[in-house]
Amino acid sequence: MSLAEQAIGKVMDSVITKKTLEWFGVATAIAYSLLIALNLGYEVLGFSLLFVSALAIGMWAVICKHYGILFLQFFYAFAGIIGVVRWF
Repeated sequence: MSLAEQAIGKVMDSVITKKTLEWFGVATAIAYSLLIALNLGYEVLGFSLLFVSALAIGMWAVICKHYGILFLQFFYAFAGIIGVVRWF
C-alpha cells in the first residue's frame, strides 16, 4: 500500500469524517422525506436528496463496516434514481 493510500485511509477513518458522513446522510434523508410528504412540487430535488443521502450513508457504512446498512443504501440509491427519472 502506498503512502498516499495510507494517508487517505487515516483521513477516512477519522471520527470527524465518520460523523460528518453519518449526519449529512441523515439530514439529506430528512429533507427528502419532508419534500416528498409535503407535496410541494419538488419531487426531483427530493429524490436527488435521497440519492445523495444513500451515497453519504453508504460511504459511512463502508468505513464503519456496517454491511447491512450498505446493502440497504443500494436500494435507496436505486429508488432515488427511479424517482428522478420518473418525475423529470
